[in-house]
Amino acid sequence: MHAQPPTQRKYDVVLYGASGFVGRQTVAYFAQHPQVKALGLTWALAGRSQEKLEAVRAACQAPQAGIVVAEAHDATAMNALAKNATVVLSTAGPFALYGSALVAACVKHGTHYVDITGETPWVRDMIAHHHAAAARKGVRIIPFCGFDSIPSDLSARMAVQAMAERYSEVCTSVKCAFSIRGGFNGGTLASLFNILATGQRDAVADPFLLNPPGTAPADVHNHADVKGPSRDADFGAWLGPFFMGQINTRVVRRTAALLNYPANFQYQEYLRLGRGPVAAMAATSLSLASASSQMALRLSPVRKLAERLMPAPGAGPSEASMDGGSFKCQWVGQSDSGKVVRGLIADQGDPGNRATTKMLCESALALALQLDELPGGRQHGGLLTPVSGLGDVLVQRLRDAGMILQVTPEKK
Repeated sequence: MHAQPPTQRKYDVVLYGASGFVGRQTVAYFAQHPQVKALGLTWALAGRSQEKLEAVRAACQAPQAGIVVAEAHDATAMNALAKNATVVLSTAGPFALYGSALVAACVKHGTHYVDITGETPWVRDMIAHHHAAAARKGVRIIPFCGFDSIPSDLSARMAVQAMAERYSEVCTSVKCAFSIRGGFNGGTLASLFNILATGQRDAVADPFLLNPPGTAPADVHNHADVKGPSRDADFGAWLGPFFMGQINTRVVRRTAALLNYPANFQYQEYLRLGRGPVAAMAATSLSLASASSQMALRLSPVRKLAERLMPAPGAGPSEASMDGGSFKCQWVGQSDSGKVVRGLIADQGDPGNRATTKMLCESALALALQLDELPGGRQHGGLLTPVSGLGDVLVQRLRDAGMILQVTPEKK
């Protein structure tokens, strides 16, 4: 990889929300990253509490990092933060509550931005307000740079590329089967509850919520979210609904529109549950539980009870639990003629925390260090997706960071 020289701004990267649960992990990641050290990147922790930021900096042994005190609803503070940064990395959710002023400031001051939101209605609003200006200014605003939705977005892109390279054919459908081991953090759950509390469930249900105008098909039947169990021959397993599917599929479909995948391109994803009769029962039970829990959480009393039982924002799994987690995303791509390509994205560590931290930080470093190598060149911008904004540069950075991203060799 080719590193670019540092910019003239005070900080190459600012980590906003650095005292939160995932935010603390990004600080630790930056403090130990070999490129950050070797290239002398300037970086800072940002949030609303000087005391908490200083405590995180000390705990992560990062005395070289700056401190920026900025409250999310203070437009003046957000503008000052963005004006002094080349790239802003944000973990401060729920983003619909705490992210809008920061995105606006980044677009205004030409500052690239990444985050870990899974809040598709909020991103739809950011697209409506800022995509045109960001594209005009060459500013990359890239949400969904964590476990939702980098594995999904990269899997689809790898399938499209592999089909073209191996068979000189167009990949028209991709499906992913996820296997995961890990826990939730309070911030992720707070984002979910905020979406439900603000009555945006119908928006979430739109399979083409994030697509540019005029790019959704007239018939969306083949793109409907997974509801029930199925036995899939390609994966050799029973599959059920994946709880992040309503996020990831929308992101992949926006990528498909932005990068001109074929008009009949389809993407779907599942949770992989195993091969035998126990897995069949699990797939059925998961489908029923998913449907009933979504209905129940629409009720305010049920939602409030769930909020009390779940981890609070800033809390999450133990270090041992996060280290012991893992994820595997197996993907299959197919052409209209029946040609098939397969591959895998996988990593060790809790997907919602360890893997998310790696994906988010490497996304920010791609913007800070390799802007000329990114899709579309230095002047490309807009409200982008991980693939349309970071492309193969991110694939290589994640491989260098120890993540598995591979295409299965063709059988002889």
